[in-house]
Amino acid sequence: MTRTLLQVKGLSKRFKEREVIKGISFTIAEGSCAALLGPNGAGKTTTISMLAGLLQPSGGSIELQANGGPAADRRPYIGYLPQMPVFYPWMTGTEFLLYAGELAGLTSREAKRETGEWLEAVGLRDAGKRRIGGYSGGMKQRLGLAQALIHRPKLLILDEPVSALDPAGRKDVLTLLERIRRETTVLFSTHVLHDAEEICDEILMIREGEIALQGNLDQVRRTYSEPVIRVMVGGDEASRSWLNAACSKDFVIHSEVSGSRAKLTVADVDQAMHALMADAVSHHVLLRSLEAGQSTLEDLFLKVVQS
Repeated sequence: MTRTLLQVKGLSKRFKEREVIKGISFTIAEGSCAALLGPNGAGKTTTISMLAGLLQPSGGSIELQANGGPAADRRPYIGYLPQMPVFYPWMTGTEFLLYAGELAGLTSREAKRETGEWLEAVGLRDAGKRRIGGYSGGMKQRLGLAQALIHRPKLLILDEPVSALDPAGRKDVLTLLERIRRETTVLFSTHVLHDAEEICDEILMIREGEIALQGNLDQVRRTYSEPVIRVMVGGDEASRSWLNAACSKDFVIHSEVSGSRAKLTVADVDQAMHALMADAVSHHVLLRSLEAGQSTLEDLFLKVVQS
């Protein structure tokens, strides 16, 4: 049976007259990887900061289960990596992790052992003796992960962990998270839907300070995904006119057109595919591609955010 690790009830945050987080409630299961999704300004960072103990909530409760019961102080059981971690550039990677370990309550011997293990785990063993000022963005983010994990927390909280990285650095960090989540429960915020689909099994969609949708990713896909056909035609005027006309067919529920491409949400994929192909042939339209599938998490996200 899955155990609840983190339980949030009626959490709110007000800054003067503005309520940023509006009484949200959710749970995070032990051993899961959950993504807090939302556009910029939705309240992701404020929520993450309250969970990490950096901001005092205006209302509600946050309860972490540790050592068989609720923790009076959850902070020792949490590892946290902010969106833009700050390092001492004159320190080496090893010195920084030793410092972070002792700040987290480890003895000098424990900090030394964990530093070696985590430098190895995040791929920085050979860079441990170098000054952090010479690290790339991806290396700093990996060092930040090692810092957040050095005391073996129950819950790892990350705020937009890959938003500032190039594609190579992004891939490195996501691969690390995939490994880390086998041992540690992970919650991270992001506005990049592909990242959530790649490694998460739970999602929380936040919009204007409220939870708009939450649940198991596979279950959410099954519940909300819709049949979709993606069409690409030739660039001539006649083909584009046919594409626009196709969007008004009876079997099309919703359409999005951009130049010679269209995404059609349909009632029945097989019926729609046959009808579109037959109509294109009869009108001598060049079909460059015609693909059937399901709406993506990004489609659902945009639908939730814009509703």
